[in-house]
Amino acid sequence: MSNLIQFVANHDDLSTDKGFQFKFYCDKCRNGHMSRFQPNAVGIASELVRAAGSLFGGYFSQAGNAAYHVQRAIGGKAHDEALEKAVAEGKQHFNQCNRCGQWVCPDVCWNSKAGLCETCAPDEHEELAAQQAQAAREQIQEKTRAQDYTTALDFTNRAGIVQCKSCNAKLNPSQKFCPECGTPNAVAQAKDKFCVDCGVAMKPEQRFCADCGSKQ
Repeated sequence: MSNLIQFVANHDDLSTDKGFQFKFYCDKCRNGHMSRFQPNAVGIASELVRAAGSLFGGYFSQAGNAAYHVQRAIGGKAHDEALEKAVAEGKQHFNQCNRCGQWVCPDVCWNSKAGLCETCAPDEHEELAAQQAQAAREQIQEKTRAQDYTTALDFTNRAGIVQCKSCNAKLNPSQKFCPECGTPNAVAQAKDKFCVDCGVAMKPEQRFCADCGSKQ
């Protein structure tokens, strides 16, 4: 095309053999506007007849030729004129920033007070809220990292963590009873002998508890 058409960098061409239609997007947030459908009354019939002749003329090898005629039916001067009309229509729904040249939607990405897009001139209240949220996120991360969550963990334990069979609470394999519900820990009890009175761990050969003296 010989003439410069604005507002076509960020768009989808939805044109078919039936007519022309375009979808334009905000350069910042991707909100969009779809142009009105424009029927293609110029050159469709003859090109589609040629396409049909190529496709059903008895030679499947001519299918590529049929696609060429379909493309011609939706291209050319009629397509360019439809695009110009759609651009003129679409520009009414967007504002162009004189600083960066972006076309943006007026509802979300345009700073009407500054007369610029919000990339070049952020809204003060929105920017303040965004920065406060970012600062809060960073502070939460710093405080979370500073907190010690591993004080009660036994890093020398290679047996891992087991679950209580009754309440599914996590406990160390060396714990004799679940700290949540009191259920005996089968893993610990299978490995060690415990005093029947005070529950202290004992060696299998011990006959008396070294802590309370109870006979086992």
